Amino acid sequence: MRTRLLAGALIGAAAVLGSVGAEAACTRLAFSVNDYGKVGPTKDALKLLDKYIADWTREKGIKKYSVGKKDVSCELFLDLIVFDEYTCKASAMVCWPGPAPAGVEPASK
Repeated sequence: MRTRLLAGALIGAAAVLGSVGAEAACTRLAFSVNDYGKVGPTKDALKLLDKYIADWTREKGIKKYSVGKKDVSCELFLDLIVFDEYTCKASAMVCWPGPAPAGVEPASK
């Protein structure tokens, strides 16, 4: 019985130590767009989020990264009866191998 527990503990410790070497960091990035209608700002927020992620990772020296599911939320900014103006925010979790660069607050996956 003790041998099995010890073997299980060693395997568990090896898994933890192995995961430390394969360290990864993530953060949530977002981009907002304010425009008339809802379709236009939704599409623009998604497109500009991709550009923002590419620029942000380049500035931080991150060469390899993955982008999680993108979410978009829109809020009515101005209701002018004839047309409406919305603020749409697109966001996604961005992860990369290695530690977080200085000044970046990591987010939980």
